[in-house]
Amino acid sequence: MQLFPILMRWWAVAAVVVSALMLGAAHWFESQGLPPCPLCLRQREVYWAALAVAGPAVAWALISRAKGTPRLAAFCLFAIFTVGVVTATFHAGGEQDWWTLPATCMGSTESINAGDILASLEAPATMPSCGDIAWSWLGLSMATWNALISLVLAGLSLVAAMRPRDAQVPRLYREP
Repeated sequence: MQLFPILMRWWAVAAVVVSALMLGAAHWFESQGLPPCPLCLRQREVYWAALAVAGPAVAWALISRAKGTPRLAAFCLFAIFTVGVVTATFHAGGEQDWWTLPATCMGSTESINAGDILASLEAPATMPSCGDIAWSWLGLSMATWNALISLVLAGLSLVAAMRPRDAQVPRLYREP
């Protein structure tokens, strides 16, 4: 039995697992002292959206005894992960100074005065700049890795959406 056809048939399950792992990794990095910038938070929204589509698709497939992920869900996942590619690529390009990031992405370097709690609550919160590379591995920033992962997920979602006819939603009644 080949693994790839099974993966494509149950793509929504894989999308749930990968999206949960990506969100877990993002929160782990945050717990290790790497606060997210505004574009990092936007990239997380992609995985939350994927969970919102893939989770019900898995439930539908199990409850209806379908032969896998409905094509509509796989196509929606393709669109969602494509948004992730665009967002992460935009972030990575801004980190490399290929283009200018919006002013809302450029974090403040001022620290909040901890001695005056009321003033610190009224002051805008400090957030890291989207243009700074806070972490990299093998010479690629976290945003670049996210773009590559999102690209693979978008491609696999498109392949899953184009599966043979058995991927369609099952009929709720049978013809005599």
